[in-house]
Amino acid sequence: MNDEQLLRYSRHILLEAIGIEGQQRILGARVLIVGAGGLGSPAALYLASAGIGKITLADGDTVDLTNLQRQILHTQERVGQAKALSGQTALAQINPEVLVVPVTERLAGERLASLVAEADAVIDCCDNFDTRHAINRACVKHRVPLISGAAVRFSGQITAFDLRQTDSPCYHCLFPEGEDVEEMRCSMTGVFAPLTGIIGAMQAAEALKLISGAGEPLTGRLLLLDGLTMEWRSVRFRKDPRCAVCATKMLFTSSP
Repeated sequence: MNDEQLLRYSRHILLEAIGIEGQQRILGARVLIVGAGGLGSPAALYLASAGIGKITLADGDTVDLTNLQRQILHTQERVGQAKALSGQTALAQINPEVLVVPVTERLAGERLASLVAEADAVIDCCDNFDTRHAINRACVKHRVPLISGAAVRFSGQITAFDLRQTDSPCYHCLFPEGEDVEEMRCSMTGVFAPLTGIIGAMQAAEALKLISGAGEPLTGRLLLLDGLTMEWRSVRFRKDPRCAVCATKMLFTSSP
């Protein structure tokens, strides 16, 4: 780190759990953020301010006036612009040292897999289960840590999957694909603006912890927030030994 970086990131360096070595890992890290909306906005802003070396910001949507109530990456002047490009502009103003790669498409298939493979961590800020499960499969395949968050109405949730560890559960263990789960989107149900900031900022925190090695990640714990009462619940879960995505093959022998 040069003198300017030592000054810029001094408040991280002062933290014993991060220090110079942890901050250097942050500076060299590559993070993929899928979704530049309510969750992706605070997540991207905090990662850029922390000095993540490369942020790939993927979103196939454009900025709409209804987004501005909560999607703090964007401004009224950029309504109609691709969200990934709008986000690139905002992050450059926060920290011009960070390389921001905008991807103006909805990720799927090989394109998603290749971007996941290049990342040190993936932050899932999307709003549909198909994409969430596709991201999870790619992260399991390439053993990339995944931080998942969601916010709708006044309810938020966040968890992390450190898929570098063989005993880590994956998203499919927690929310099996194909189950009859009601998919709620804020465009239909509404969302409390600060809630997206709370969950998105926590996603950034989990990513920085996983990258720097500070603290304990949320692996195996799902945090649930009721924004009306500001009460948190913590639910523990384990790897599903029969998970169709992450379970390893086991040899079963009969008892004598």
